[in-house]
Amino acid sequence: MTTTAVRSASCPADPLHLSSWGQLAELAATSQGPFNAYEALDLAEFAKKQPWWRKLFGQETQPSGEKYSVATQLLIGSVTGWCTGFIFQKVGKLTATAVGGGFFLLQLANHTGYIKVDWKRVEKDMKKAREHLTIRKSNQIPTEVKSKVEEVVSLVKKNILVTGGFFGGFLLGMAS
Repeated sequence: MTTTAVRSASCPADPLHLSSWGQLAELAATSQGPFNAYEALDLAEFAKKQPWWRKLFGQETQPSGEKYSVATQLLIGSVTGWCTGFIFQKVGKLTATAVGGGFFLLQLANHTGYIKVDWKRVEKDMKKAREHLTIRKSNQIPTEVKSKVEEVVSLVKKNILVTGGFFGGFLLGMAS
């Protein structure tokens, strides 16, 4: 996918920096057509030719598996995995506390009489939902799911060191 920007080769002034509407109208009137004086600029290629790009990413951009050493890949995967696991653990505890507290408050309200549950209606709705799920039950996996699984497996195979480091870091983050 190429990102392009359009710049004018014949326009003497930048339309965004004109001081009046008259100058903008004059500039538009001198233009002979909507696309005659424009050229496409490939921003990806332009950026690769810049010194800061080469200093940051090297001469050629390539997959991380080919660009970094084994130790660097494992370190990157481990650190990101640990951070993800640590955050996942904290958010998980907070979510479990909120759901458990809400369930406790609902049970307390039900026990004290603030809430009355129509259990026959709940049972009828559950039976209807069970029948609906039984009808739609299928052993066939949708093609969208298959394609996404294939993409993930391909990504894991291409970046096995980063993935392994991430998984180990994730488990350590969950344990800490």
